[in-house]
Amino acid sequence: MGVKIVDTCLRDGHQSLVATRLSTADILPIAELLDNAGYHALEVWGGATFDSCLRFLNEDPWERLRLIRKACPKTKLQMLFRGQNILGYRHYSDELVEMFVKKSLENGINIIRVFDALNDLRNLKSAVDATNKYKKEFDGHCQIALSYTTSPVHTVEYYVELAKEIEQLGADSLCIKDMAGLLLPNDAYELISRIKKEVKLPIELHTHCTGGVAEMTIMSAIRAGVDIVDTALSPFSGGTSQPCTESLQYALQGTEYDPNLNLEYLKKACEKLTVVKDRFLESKTLNPKALTTNPNILKYQVPGGMLSNLMSQLKEQGAMDKYEEVLKEIPRVRKDFGYPPLVTPLSQMVGTQAVMNVLFKERYKACPKEIIEYLKGNYGKAPAEVNEEVRKKIIGDAPIITHRPADDIAPEFEAMKAKYAEICETDEDVLSCALFEQVAVKFLEGRKAAKLAESQENEVEEFNIFIG
Repeated sequence: MGVKIVDTCLRDGHQSLVATRLSTADILPIAELLDNAGYHALEVWGGATFDSCLRFLNEDPWERLRLIRKACPKTKLQMLFRGQNILGYRHYSDELVEMFVKKSLENGINIIRVFDALNDLRNLKSAVDATNKYKKEFDGHCQIALSYTTSPVHTVEYYVELAKEIEQLGADSLCIKDMAGLLLPNDAYELISRIKKEVKLPIELHTHCTGGVAEMTIMSAIRAGVDIVDTALSPFSGGTSQPCTESLQYALQGTEYDPNLNLEYLKKACEKLTVVKDRFLESKTLNPKALTTNPNILKYQVPGGMLSNLMSQLKEQGAMDKYEEVLKEIPRVRKDFGYPPLVTPLSQMVGTQAVMNVLFKERYKACPKEIIEYLKGNYGKAPAEVNEEVRKKIIGDAPIITHRPADDIAPEFEAMKAKYAEICETDEDVLSCALFEQVAVKFLEGRKAAKLAESQENEVEEFNIFIG
């Protein structure tokens, strides 16, 4: 049997290239075609899509999921789930995590990819347990992703041991999540070969093209026995996204690894997505820089999305001349903080701190509140020892927790349901408010007002008809 393919163009592809701006109207015609292409799964939800729907597109993310499910009756749908952070940027209560998992499965998701930015498995337990609890009812699958990075502590041995723990935690499959495109071909071969010897779980590889090595890495992974790889349909592939789906199909066609994707359906989907891409290029939503190769990430270990965020911060401050200095500061900050992998939300936190250190001309003179919480242990356990001098400078003698952070969070769902009873029609609406309160409330109030206006219009029309 050939290698299986998960296409990411409808989630990570557009998240990486166009800040998650694909509308549901953009997605559905493409999804219908991809449903016939023979994929293992389509990644269509989670990550930043939820926030973007509400904040920028004035769309209900739950309705989007239901419509995609209707458009894709044949293919499994996959989402990215940030463990105890769900799809937000803080830890939420265990009952909120369970409810969100249940509703994701109920509304059409099959594969829930759960990860934690720190690889602190305590932050995954609630989501994993919930997925396993409901997966038989909804044809679900629990995949745990290990966040790949490089550092003195992130060795092959570290990841092999982590893979063993992931298997014990109750995963149905394991993903190597190389969010920055740092995994080199030889390292991929060694890592996957070693994990294959130690665990029985199917292994998936997710990487990015930013550093220019992703295609080589994927081929090495395939030869090492990886079961599934993530790619993106050509218009939204490359650059800060994933390797191209069609190119991999051509490369493997007729071999023992042949994914057997239907190229005719891929071509039709490509044509539709190209129209969308051209629109984003014209509006400058798609920055051509996002499509370029940047080998510097292999040196500085900075994901593509983090690079663009850094540039934006420096432009706002009129300090683009400090760009290289900030890039050099990032590894120093990361070391001070115990080598956290640079993935959401840690990538944003470390990047912002590096910018502050450079602009204030004094390291840790000012710190984001998220960094303070991180150093108190409220995000979980750092992979390595934190620089205690730095910690003391930032938080002083504040207590540091060593237990699972979510143990301190009381149930949240019922309070949120009562607070917004007038605008929440479903449990899904309540969950939206719980994760992104301000933007969700604004969206739901707008929806309520639109329905009221429509109802009044209909009443007027009925009255006119009656009079006539």
